[in-house]
Amino acid sequence: MTFALILLILVVLAALAFEYINGFHDCANAIATVVSTRVLSPKQAVLFGATLEFAGALTGTHVAQTIGSGIIDGPSITLQVILCALLAAVLWNLFTWYLGLPSSSSHALIGGLLGASIVHAGPGVVQIKHLLDKVIIPMFTSPVLGFSVGFLFMLFLLRIFYKSNPDMINKRFRKLQLLSSGLMALSHGSNDAQKTMGIITLSLLAGGVLKAPADGHFEIPIYVIMACAFMMAMGTMSGGWKIIRTMGHKIIRLKPIHGFAAETSAASIILTASHFGIPLSTTHVISTAIMGVGSTVRASAVKWGIVGNIVWAWVLTIPSCMIVSSVLYALLRNVPHS
Repeated sequence: MTFALILLILVVLAALAFEYINGFHDCANAIATVVSTRVLSPKQAVLFGATLEFAGALTGTHVAQTIGSGIIDGPSITLQVILCALLAAVLWNLFTWYLGLPSSSSHALIGGLLGASIVHAGPGVVQIKHLLDKVIIPMFTSPVLGFSVGFLFMLFLLRIFYKSNPDMINKRFRKLQLLSSGLMALSHGSNDAQKTMGIITLSLLAGGVLKAPADGHFEIPIYVIMACAFMMAMGTMSGGWKIIRTMGHKIIRLKPIHGFAAETSAASIILTASHFGIPLSTTHVISTAIMGVGSTVRASAVKWGIVGNIVWAWVLTIPSCMIVSSVLYALLRNVPHS
């Protein structure tokens, strides 16, 4: 077995491991609110979320093509670069999971790709315009959008139901939250699972298994889509309870109407981004939607100390993963190839 083939196998395995941990780490995006409001038991919630994450992963490949073809110059992406990017993202996700912080798996992966590819071929390989349009600008606008839409949608619901009996409202929104949580899981699968699809397809192109199209736009093979959808669902079924507790209890104490408002707002934003091929951080959107919804109660209802820790994790994700993947690449390129 050649070194190139061994490397390709390692990259695919690392990509599938990343997808599993992505589901494990980010399942809180979809099910934290239904668990915290006790609409579903934890076991029911992970089964419910895993099923819809799987379905969401099959709904398109726009984001996969953005990850696979737009941020780094194609010829500069080697199997070593991809492997180091994936390992850096996996390590960062495990670290933030240990701390119970909902960080972005998308930005971890992009940071990993940037760090290793720059060490490999220099900073000129980064397509700055595409990086700004598809990653950096959405990184700053999506939290603002999540907070604003969540805040305004919650005000809208309060205006409609302000004369209603609180017990009746909770009873009604417990049922509606099943719909909103399902939509959130579907949207998370549609955006996040596609990122690994793009990475595996890049690997198959770099390894010579797939032929690079002349126009640079490739199709994602169906077996890659199915494998990623399966691993995302399996990761979700494992449940990342530390982050679920942070999002479901520590930011604000949620009631069913809050959960419904946050999930519906976030899912609407994420599905729109997926349609346009924007690799949005689903974590940023749902976290800030929860903060926006919570702020309608009163500003002090949101535990801003927890929010500060979360924001620091977001700020540090891309540079940290760039550093880790750079170091890994510097070590790996010195490994003898024969």
